[in-house]
Amino acid sequence: MFSEKNISVLLAALLALLLCACSSLRKYSGSPGTGEAPSLSLPQEESLDSTVDRSMEAVVDSSAAEDGPLIMNAVRDSRTGEMTATDVIAASRIVARFRNVAERMGMISIAFDVTVPESLVSSDLQLRFSPVISTRDGSQALKPVLITGRNYRRRQLRGYERYRNFLKSIVSDSLAFIRVAQLEKFIERYFPDVHAMKTDSSVIPEPVAENLFGVTQAAVLRHYTRQASRERNAARMENRGEMFRRYVKAPILMDVSLDTVMSPGKGRLTYRYSHTMPVEPGVRKLSVSLDGAVYRKGEKVAGMPSPENLEFYISSMSSLADNTPRYVFRVVSRSVSDNTRALLDFRQGSIELDTLSEGNSSELGRIRRCLEDIYRRKDLVLDSIIVTASCSPEGSVSTNSRLARGRAATVKSYVFGRCPGWLEDGSVRSRYVPENWEYLVRIVENDSLIGSRSKEVIRSAASMEDRDEAERRFSSLPEYRYLREKIYPRLRTVDFSFYMHRPDMEKDTLHTTELDTVYMKGLEALRNLDYRKAVTLLGVYGDYNSALALAAAGYDESALSVLSALKGRDARSDYLEAMLLARLGRPGAAESFRRSVSKDPSMRHRANLDPEMSVVLESCRDEK
Repeated sequence: MFSEKNISVLLAALLALLLCACSSLRKYSGSPGTGEAPSLSLPQEESLDSTVDRSMEAVVDSSAAEDGPLIMNAVRDSRTGEMTATDVIAASRIVARFRNVAERMGMISIAFDVTVPESLVSSDLQLRFSPVISTRDGSQALKPVLITGRNYRRRQLRGYERYRNFLKSIVSDSLAFIRVAQLEKFIERYFPDVHAMKTDSSVIPEPVAENLFGVTQAAVLRHYTRQASRERNAARMENRGEMFRRYVKAPILMDVSLDTVMSPGKGRLTYRYSHTMPVEPGVRKLSVSLDGAVYRKGEKVAGMPSPENLEFYISSMSSLADNTPRYVFRVVSRSVSDNTRALLDFRQGSIELDTLSEGNSSELGRIRRCLEDIYRRKDLVLDSIIVTASCSPEGSVSTNSRLARGRAATVKSYVFGRCPGWLEDGSVRSRYVPENWEYLVRIVENDSLIGSRSKEVIRSAASMEDRDEAERRFSSLPEYRYLREKIYPRLRTVDFSFYMHRPDMEKDTLHTTELDTVYMKGLEALRNLDYRKAVTLLGVYGDYNSALALAAAGYDESALSVLSALKGRDARSDYLEAMLLARLGRPGAAESFRRSVSKDPSMRHRANLDPEMSVVLESCRDEK
């Protein structure tokens, strides 16, 4: 039994150990102002200008004021003879909490410094810092930064070494569990004929081999297999994951930005974190925060205070766009016409229409939907429909004329009968083209399977007055079978022409302006950072926004060419020219920039947002 004295000593020892453990982690739970916390800052290599926040942070020692009265030096004023208190003003540093970054080709690059004080480094611990980028649309965790203590890394490597030794103990060859020598003696003694096959290279079928012993091969192997060893090996195979977790308490993380091993007494660590990312349209600001935690043996034992966030303001070339709406002049006619073509299959030599065939049913359904769409429109009134049927040159002209006339009448009757009340009597008329030679020539001209000589023969035949002789003339061509099977069916068509008028118009024509939808879509693509689409839509206009889209997409020479052709240029045009000249390293950028500033003084501040303009700004300062 423990005496009261022994119990008191034991409790005191446990309390001391607890206080010691707490003191080792107390430094990780302080406030950011204690100097025991990681910090986020912007790189200081760049010269200070209007792109950073010039807030002053005084570096002073306030401990004296907290501990007792503040004692100051006194000197005698040489003029008055009075004693005057003096003190040394503490140094101050400029702390930048935000910076502007330029978007180019839909991407931005940010850089910031993660500083870890020396007092946070411990040989037995690992510090994990996770930068997080936050925008209005959500947050994104970046790859972590790890500060690993030397003893912590040794334990990691020792765990991996123990796990490797465990893997080496797993036998991969199942033959190792068979008592081969005893099995061979068994075969030699009881099955000498089988044993003689040891040096025989002939192939024995599997079913025969399995019954050579009079018993199954599996039974023999089972008898001469070390089952216990085999089962233990199988258990090791199954327990690989569990053994990895047992030996490797703290796995080495692979997808990290930095994993450095440090020992106490090496000074503070400052790591420059760089990240390039796509930027979503409309995002003008992002914040960078830092989450930190302390790990011992792979387990989190403490958190860290988060430093003040950094802010990055995104400047895009799309903000230079001219958002003025663009209009186009349009002449609107009172009369409107439209047409469509149907490929209807009639029986050979017949004017009857098979409405149940799959092809005809589909085409007739499409024509009916066209009529329904026109009839339902409130801005148009259907006046008349002309149905025109045509045939191929195959056969005589007289026969084709009869067929074309009859087929046009058949389709007209079908359409008028399916549209009761839609059309007045006489508003549907029929026409016919006996042989559609004009369409034949157009098809042949664009067909790569027909030779140039055959095309010339067909063109010549199409100009002949005797159509029957014309068709006979090229019937001897090598492509004639191809013409009959592939091209002639395309000539047996029925064309529908719809004639309408606008009921709200009294004059035959109306001159009006309307918003250029193509141009406005290009402008929207420019604002949405879809520069390739913007170039496609705006490139044909040859105006300022066209040049801006080309410049944003990286076509600097083309953009400069468009700008040089503009008349009456404004401040933005001159500024864009200065940026392009600076990109290309050509003279004249400073002159264009001065013209821009003279027209709009705010362009001087805009130049601070575009990295290409830094050289131009520097040259303008040198000239002053």
